[in-house]
Amino acid sequence: MPDPGTPTAADEPRSPWLRTGFVLAAAFVGFVAVIAGAVVFTSDASGQDDGSAASRPPVDRAAADPSSPPGGDGACAELADTRQDIPAAAPKGVTWALFGAVAVPASKEAGPAVTGDDVARCYARTPVGALLATSQISVRYLAADDWRKVTELQTVGAGRDAYITGRTKAEKEASTDRDGGAHGQIAGFRFVTYDKSTAVIETVWRFPDGRMQSATTTVLWRDGDWRLEYPAAPAAPTPVGSLAGYTTWGGV
Repeated sequence: MPDPGTPTAADEPRSPWLRTGFVLAAAFVGFVAVIAGAVVFTSDASGQDDGSAASRPPVDRAAADPSSPPGGDGACAELADTRQDIPAAAPKGVTWALFGAVAVPASKEAGPAVTGDDVARCYARTPVGALLATSQISVRYLAADDWRKVTELQTVGAGRDAYITGRTKAEKEASTDRDGGAHGQIAGFRFVTYDKSTAVIETVWRFPDGRMQSATTTVLWRDGDWRLEYPAAPAAPTPVGSLAGYTTWGGV
């Protein structure tokens, strides 16, 4: 694995989480990804909680079109959360569960209302809904067994197709070994901007050695749900010395 400060190869898939010092791929082995530094995680075979998180995220399949399979692309029902104020503290009513080795948040009021093996979708059109969406999707499109489904269904932007093409090629050429490792976890957040169409959020990730990094991500309201924007030229992550100025938030 290259040093965190080493730029990735020209043909390596890029994303907001596949950047210098933020996410590195070890030959895209079954996709061994590194979140916010030289820290790896992998999805387990089912993509479900292994029991070590505080609780599982809610699964309310009735909240979506009942004719659509779990994690599919059916219409989303409106959720209970309608508050448009930016959260000044950690949102209430949020539970955390492991997806692979990374804790992801969920709320009965703000989503995800529909959770399949890999896809978690249907979020409230609110700041909390946007926060939950960026947290869930940014982990799942990297770590899911069916990462392509997550990427195609829940991301938009100029860089998406290049990522799919590059990662597909890399996985075909890579070993099938799927060794995991340590993992980064969500530690805090800060809203940069928000309206009912676009949310820009900084998320801080903390690693076992105490280092932290922040990445700015954008979700867009498209076709009745929040979608993660995948830009052609993602910004590099930023080292963070403390959580001052951020809202402390995390599941582990």
